[in-house]
Amino acid sequence: MNPWVNKRYNSIIVLAVLFSLLLAGCALFKKEPPKVRETGLIRIAPSDYPEFSDDMDYDGLEHGILKSMLYLNKVPADRTFRFDEDVFDAVHMIRSMEHFLDFIQTRPSIQDLRKYIRSNCLVYRSVGSGNPGQVLFTGYYEPSLEGSLEKSTEYRFPIFTRPSDLTTINLSLFLPELKGKKIIGRYTDQTVVPYYDRNDIEYKGALEGKTREIAWLKDRIDLFFLQIQGSGKIYLNNDDILHVHYHATNGRPYRSIGKLLIDTGKIPREEMSMQKIRAYLHDHPEEVKTILKHNPSYVFFKIEEDGPIGYLEVKLTPGRSIALDRRLFPRAGLAFIKTHKPLINGSGKIYQWLAFSRFVLNQDTGGAINGPGRADLFWGNGTYAEIAAGHMQHPGTLYFLILKPDALE
Repeated sequence: MNPWVNKRYNSIIVLAVLFSLLLAGCALFKKEPPKVRETGLIRIAPSDYPEFSDDMDYDGLEHGILKSMLYLNKVPADRTFRFDEDVFDAVHMIRSMEHFLDFIQTRPSIQDLRKYIRSNCLVYRSVGSGNPGQVLFTGYYEPSLEGSLEKSTEYRFPIFTRPSDLTTINLSLFLPELKGKKIIGRYTDQTVVPYYDRNDIEYKGALEGKTREIAWLKDRIDLFFLQIQGSGKIYLNNDDILHVHYHATNGRPYRSIGKLLIDTGKIPREEMSMQKIRAYLHDHPEEVKTILKHNPSYVFFKIEEDGPIGYLEVKLTPGRSIALDRRLFPRAGLAFIKTHKPLINGSGKIYQWLAFSRFVLNQDTGGAINGPGRADLFWGNGTYAEIAAGHMQHPGTLYFLILKPDALE
């Protein structure tokens, strides 16, 4: 074998083994770990079904279901979707959606809704985390920001496209036991290294010549929160509007600056919200660099004709689209949530958190949404959406529904 080829081949093997050790937590030197669940759901008996009701009177639900069906009709018919120990193909997922859509178009009463589900559906509950079945619900929204296609003294902070040197590696191509594992980095000096972090990108010019700017914003803090939300509307100074959407990440771990501000005593835990973080950063400009670079994760964007677009590449429905861990829950699936929403007064202040329940669709994901005990509800855009998304940190429960296989017989 050519010595250079042999050297490169050996390097790849060594790299794969190192990745294996890193991801497995040096499992070679420990007892075999317990089997990891491949689903975040557990099937429940009809006697444990929640009291199904919907606070939105089915508004937007038809739109959300149709968007999930749009995704399901694009995947192979034999694509499988796991609900606890039960597995269904895309054909059955579509039938389930169609059946439920036909039913809700009759605008059923609560009694008829509950009767329908008991007779026609299997129900699964998220295993949650901590307290069994408990899920922490947060919210996100689509921000509206002012921007420019040209850099100026007023517009100084760029929204970047995906860099040309950013590389994604599927580790299962090296070792089958790493199925589903990937890394993001860049290729340099015949090896793959982690991609540049937030500090490299924002303060050291690491992306020069490797990407382009979609638009420029006025405020670094606005850019940071645009990356957290994953999409937004940019109102340009030429009266045009750009819909920007998540395209890729630098692969660095997401670290919460909210947790940092709590841990350092800068914001009390009971007062934490997106609005509090913004206010603190604006009031302490000398700390902005240190606080923001605590989160090394960085998001790159692309332009869409419309938006916002979720992980399934379909338009999200306000109040009906939800982001979950894509590894644990069936994509596009019909879900049901019970948690709390804010009521606000004419001054935009929250005066009460009200319990509510509604049907939602699993159409998105997020860097901070990991495990069966986390869910992120999309609130839409506008004042209420921003307030709800910024303050929502409430426990609740999450269920998935699917048509019984024999329901159509």
